[in-house]
Amino acid sequence: MSDEEREEKELDLSSAEVVTKYKTAAEIVNKALKLVISECKPKAKIVDLCEKGDSYIREQTGNVYKNVKRKIERGVAFPTCLSVNNLVCHFSPLASDEAVLEEGDILKIDMACHIDGFIAAVAHTHALQEGPVSGRAADVIAAANTAAEVALRLVRPGKKNKDVTDAIQKVAAAYDCKIVEGVLSHQMKQFVIDGNKVVLSLSNPDTRVDEAEFEENEVYAIDIVTSTGDGKPKLFDEKQTTIYKRAVDKSYHLKMKASRFIFSEISQKFPIMPFSARALEEKRARLGLVECVNHELLQPYPVLHEKPGDYVAHIKFTVLLMPNGSDRVTSHPLQELQPTKTIDDPDIKAWLALGTKTKKKGGGKKKKGKKGDKVDESAEAEPMDSTNGATSQD
Repeated sequence: MSDEEREEKELDLSSAEVVTKYKTAAEIVNKALKLVISECKPKAKIVDLCEKGDSYIREQTGNVYKNVKRKIERGVAFPTCLSVNNLVCHFSPLASDEAVLEEGDILKIDMACHIDGFIAAVAHTHALQEGPVSGRAADVIAAANTAAEVALRLVRPGKKNKDVTDAIQKVAAAYDCKIVEGVLSHQMKQFVIDGNKVVLSLSNPDTRVDEAEFEENEVYAIDIVTSTGDGKPKLFDEKQTTIYKRAVDKSYHLKMKASRFIFSEISQKFPIMPFSARALEEKRARLGLVECVNHELLQPYPVLHEKPGDYVAHIKFTVLLMPNGSDRVTSHPLQELQPTKTIDDPDIKAWLALGTKTKKKGGGKKKKGKKGDKVDESAEAEPMDSTNGATSQD
């Protein structure tokens, strides 16, 4: 085996070290999400909450892999976003923004962390209220979570991306919700947050992706956004866009001095991963980013809106396709939900009844579980519906 082949082989889940890095990143991002949710209170400034998430990830990743021979990159892989109510995603405002949370808001928190380029991403939906979530807000959260549970069981070696697309659309419809169009679930590789293998959330004639089959040792960020509206979000104000990623395959000689300065800073600080314009000097960034985006040196992540009054929910998780089954490494428990819909569809029930772990062949002895061990994740999930005030399946 050549050095190149060996290096390629070592960079997937067949390497125990790679699995450890994914799981370490996942542990940190799960704790960061928990921290941000605990700080979500009425009148809390959204920008402060986003900063808390990013700071925690930077601090915790800085404490691991410190004493290794080779310098290991680590930190934020996607800036913390907090999108409220009918905002769909990517809201991570600048320091000067005064937006605050209000009682009753539906919050989508989205973030990612990496160790040596191995990325763990997570998104969660939280209602800013005491007690169970009911009505259409519960429907939209239950739709996203049940779709995520189904996706977890269908993203497995031998299945195709189209199987997942069809299933999650069916789940959303069962809750009288829509899957938001334009959302893609990507395969992730070292330093690649948006790999070429993708799962469409919604199949339509305008968006086509290559058919692909899931394979052992792959990693995916499964990204599901549901809405009580029409699921066709719009960009209202380009000034709200603050998250960008360098397009490494593009080049252009920038004309403005401010643009050259900002692009040089981005290339040094954020050569590969998405970043927030908060990390740049604000006045200069406003000027420079426009030219960089216009000439496709940066890929923007726009803030999209459904109509006012629509509820939007977002669940994202990272799954490792291990030889013994699918390992969901990022999640957060849901609040108690009291949806208005009852799930009777036999297909959905059959998908949820699938295990996530592969049965071992042969009759080896079972290990005794230690007290406090994690529950076997291969247990089937229940549909969240009006018959069982549902909580998380984690």
